[in-house]
Amino acid sequence: MADSDDKNKDKEDELAGTEQPFVQHLVELRDRLLYCVYGLVIAGILLSIWPGPGGLIDLIAMPIRAHMPPDAKLIAIGVFSPFFVPLKVLMMTAVLLALPWLMYQAWMFVAPGLYSHEKRFALPLIFFGSLLAYSGIAFVQFFVLDKMFSFIQKFTPAAVAATPDISSYVEAILSLYIAFGVAFQVPIVVMLLVRFEMVTIEKLKSFRGYFIVVAFVVAAVLTPPDVVSQLALAVPMCLLYEVGILGARYFAQSGKKPEEENADSSASS
Repeated sequence: MADSDDKNKDKEDELAGTEQPFVQHLVELRDRLLYCVYGLVIAGILLSIWPGPGGLIDLIAMPIRAHMPPDAKLIAIGVFSPFFVPLKVLMMTAVLLALPWLMYQAWMFVAPGLYSHEKRFALPLIFFGSLLAYSGIAFVQFFVLDKMFSFIQKFTPAAVAATPDISSYVEAILSLYIAFGVAFQVPIVVMLLVRFEMVTIEKLKSFRGYFIVVAFVVAAVLTPPDVVSQLALAVPMCLLYEVGILGARYFAQSGKKPEEENADSSASS
């Protein structure tokens, strides 16, 4: 009986007694939101100093200007577009720059309610998720846009001068940035689904063919109606799905509870 009591004590919930009042949760949420705002303000100030709003506009305009005549420029139809568009780009870039900090603050808010075996894979997922988001945006900037505008340019009549409005151009590429940044999170979603035992790795493998169809449907909805951008989104999603299956094996094992790990080691021995 004494041995069984000791085992029960060892298996006691490690979060027992750590509950906090609702008001304290609100205070913690307020603090984390303030830290997020501080991070965004600092990122915005740094970007305002260098490269500045104009420099950011020049950077994101590089893909389309490479397919325009040398003396051609983007135009601003709206009266306030020359002011609000660079400001919008600055704010979006500040969010991207501060993304790891924002995700870290979200993790710090929920961390007290996580078990120790769950905390072990939280920070790696934050780092990996941020890296995937940056990779998706860089993929759009340095590959997708260039190929997309090259494809579109071939169908532009010689009598038509392609001088896009800066506002519509920024909205179009920002939507692509967001679409690719979110779509590149496929490995994170797959790992979490396996870790929380919502699906098994075997189920994911059997669903592979259906996911290919889903990837192409999502690409058709989120990207412009050209083959290049749709393939550029669907193909990486399929590859990242395979990466997620491989990564799920590691995270499923590293995120196990101590008693589950002991049970597995006992079974293997």
